[in-house]
Amino acid sequence: MNNFESFYSSEKCNIKEFEKLIKQEINSNLIHCAEEIINNVPVYNMEVLRDNLHDKDQRLSLMSEWAYVLSKASGALVLKNTYSDCSSIDLATKIYENIILEEKEKNIGGSDHYAKPGANDRIWNSLQKLCEKDSFVFAKYFGNEIISSVCESYLGPSYQMSAQVNLVHPGGEAQRPHRDYHLGFQSSEALRNFPAHAHSVSNFLTLQGAIAHVDIPIESGPTKILPYSQLYDKGWFAWKNKEFIQCFEENYIQLPLQKGDTIFFSPALFHAAGTNKTDNIERMVNLLQVSSPFGRTMETINRKEMVKKLYPQLSKIIKNKEMNEYDILASIYACAEGYAWPTNLDFDPPSSKIPETQQTLFIKALKENWSNEEFSLKIDNISKNQVA
Repeated sequence: MNNFESFYSSEKCNIKEFEKLIKQEINSNLIHCAEEIINNVPVYNMEVLRDNLHDKDQRLSLMSEWAYVLSKASGALVLKNTYSDCSSIDLATKIYENIILEEKEKNIGGSDHYAKPGANDRIWNSLQKLCEKDSFVFAKYFGNEIISSVCESYLGPSYQMSAQVNLVHPGGEAQRPHRDYHLGFQSSEALRNFPAHAHSVSNFLTLQGAIAHVDIPIESGPTKILPYSQLYDKGWFAWKNKEFIQCFEENYIQLPLQKGDTIFFSPALFHAAGTNKTDNIERMVNLLQVSSPFGRTMETINRKEMVKKLYPQLSKIIKNKEMNEYDILASIYACAEGYAWPTNLDFDPPSSKIPETQQTLFIKALKENWSNEEFSLKIDNISKNQVA
């Protein structure tokens, strides 16, 4: 029996507890800087607050409020006028539209997790691709102190930015409600291997955001969010539960955005892109997945070469019955990369199946008695996309 199963089981999710959480009202006495609060989501006019970021005390006060909203209150906030000048957005939009056309011709990219294939256009790693296409536009577009400040408010300094463009065409259907990276990409079976505190910590390893590249009225399907849902401690299981999905669909909210606005929210917030009900709005947003700097080893380790060295030795050890299966697994775990990310999402798009890791490949190879050459080739193939 899995020794964590008593702590986390999808069968033990309690819809009544969840409903109690999402029916909270945000304490407006603790929200000092927002222009208004809409359905529990504070909306900040950064045209007014921009200069606050240049005063140490005012910046700290604003960032503290953002951190409170994202971590302990409704879990989402909107920043109006994040870009005072949208010319860099327009330039980036043209580049991204060309990238979409190029990738369609090459038959790469474009797969969107949690939506039907072909419903949307997707650019994975839009951060790097924009920089490679035009570093000046990249500098103007991502050089935004407001975005930097909200990322720092939740993750601290030295955060790591990544981004993916999502383009939903007229008629494009909504995504399924979900949670996101890290634990949102794990199967329920895999989730049971993580202790309770890891489920709570995952919320604070990533901040999600979206930059509006066009005006996004409600009918065009802005992100559906469920305030306070990030606080449900079993939510990494619950978002897949039909009862919770129904609750989301009955209680979600949507907020319109204008070009140059941004929305930020906890990755644990139940959310989904909405249906684009218009016949003329190409709803383009650049989705930000911003990561904590702490998820790294102290030393640089060439695990690809290590596993190539270890595999023939373990093959011999198994043949000669010199170690038991548990010690063999421990040896693999100490050597091989066990996490699927970061990876090249053009080739390993997130889906119901997590990309293969060095560890899973290693174990499979031993079970199937692969040759050293076959194992080495397969390790090289996954290492092309994944950081070893």
